Amino acid sequence: MKALLLSVAAASLLLAGQANADDGAKALAQKSGCLACHSVEQKVLGPAYKDVAAKYKGKDMEAKLIAKVKAGGSGVWGPIPMPANSPQVKDEDIKTIVHWVLSL
Repeated sequence: MKALLLSVAAASLLLAGQANADDGAKALAQKSGCLACHSVEQKVLGPAYKDVAAKYKGKDMEAKLIAKVKAGGSGVWGPIPMPANSPQVKDEDIKTIVHWVLSL
């Protein structure tokens, strides 16, 4: 019984830690200006983050998407270009945001 309770408690802590990490990444995306054109659930100017995560699910795309966010680009999700986000957004922040988006 104790082992079961410890397992449940550990799982709760892991989930709470993940929720805090998600909240931190979302706040970082807000601070970095990402949420001016994107949202988690709905397309705004750019694609919804859940659509990005679904498109690249199971693919090793994190490094490619980090480079895309840094440099900007267009054509993948429509004609509106995404501006470059480097150097105004730190590389580590871009990595955190992309990792979060792909986890959705």
